[in-house]
Amino acid sequence: MLNVAWVRELDEPTTGEVRGLLLAAREVDGRPEVGQDGPLPGEFSGGLHLLAHADGELAGYAHLDTGGDAFGNQVAELIVHPGHRRRGVGTRLVAELLEKVGAQGKLRVWAHGDHPAAARIAEHQGFARARELLVLHVEAADADWPEPVLPEGVSLRTFVPGQDEQAVVDVNARAFDWHPEQGQLTVAELADTEPADWFDAAGFFLAERDGRLLGFHWTKIHPADPGQFRGEPVGEVYVVGVDPAAQGGGLGKALTLAGLRYLRDQGLGQVILYVEGDNAPAIAVYTKLGFTRYAVDVQYAQ
Repeated sequence: MLNVAWVRELDEPTTGEVRGLLLAAREVDGRPEVGQDGPLPGEFSGGLHLLAHADGELAGYAHLDTGGDAFGNQVAELIVHPGHRRRGVGTRLVAELLEKVGAQGKLRVWAHGDHPAAARIAEHQGFARARELLVLHVEAADADWPEPVLPEGVSLRTFVPGQDEQAVVDVNARAFDWHPEQGQLTVAELADTEPADWFDAAGFFLAERDGRLLGFHWTKIHPADPGQFRGEPVGEVYVVGVDPAAQGGGLGKALTLAGLRYLRDQGLGQVILYVEGDNAPAIAVYTKLGFTRYAVDVQYAQ
């Protein structure tokens, strides 16, 4: 018997249940990225939570971002406990999400890892494959990345907390006005990351000309995860943003190289990045830098 319920906020015991499910999924799927303690990942904050219990255990969980993305889609994350898969849990969760959003709503659902089971559920529920988010990977120790060559008159420095947030957010909004999530970054959200253990201003590079920000490369270092990347810490090309007015002159490549060389200099053997599957120019640049496909996340749409 599957019992499902919507809740607006997770209390401490339920948060522990959800964390246990996410950790179990990570052991099998490699994702989502979730720690043994601390807050749940940001994609599971706010909005509504859908809990599916079977025999007293949390068998499935979905988070619905009711605020939606930049294009008015409500976006859900859906995970079924590995011990309860192929029992109709995912189908039931999707049906509940559709009922909650309603006939006039627009719903998109993430499937982390391109699982055949997710594709089957999507087809049966009338969803289509709408977006692919690729995870690319490179062995940093083996990469021969040259020094970045900046366009004439452009200088490089690192981020100063309390000073540079607004300029970064402004460039980010222009650079990612086409992106469902990234273009919505706010000053408050950026500032909220600064106390995090992974935030490193020394790995946050800003490119300027005459004191005006043209682009940035925000890097990230993930702690060691026993289930991924040989159990080693891994670097990430977190965000590379270039003002559209400054694109086309090699600034994006220079910023990318600056961040990659920094991550390698931290002793990291591996670097990852996320890129939209239809962003052929970016994929071509990253391929030339040694990146290869590691995994894919799929977003299905009504």
